[in-house]
Amino acid sequence: MAKTKKSSITKKTLVSEIMHQSPKAAETLMEEGMLCMGCPHAMQETLEQACQTHGLDINKILNKLNKKTK
Repeated sequence: MAKTKKSSITKKTLVSEIMHQSPKAAETLMEEGMLCMGCPHAMQETLEQACQTHGLDINKILNKLNKKTK
């Protein structure tokens, strides 16, 4: 059976899509200080918006998330 390649996470990817694509991503986001993963509003934000809200480095987060989804 062929492995399906997961799509890359971008700054425009919704937090809810990231959670669906990679359930382990929540752990990464929480480690970085994004502690509101259960908030309905947070799930409709893009990763970029969520990082801005929490003062996080979008490039650092993207790098970590995309390494974990490979």
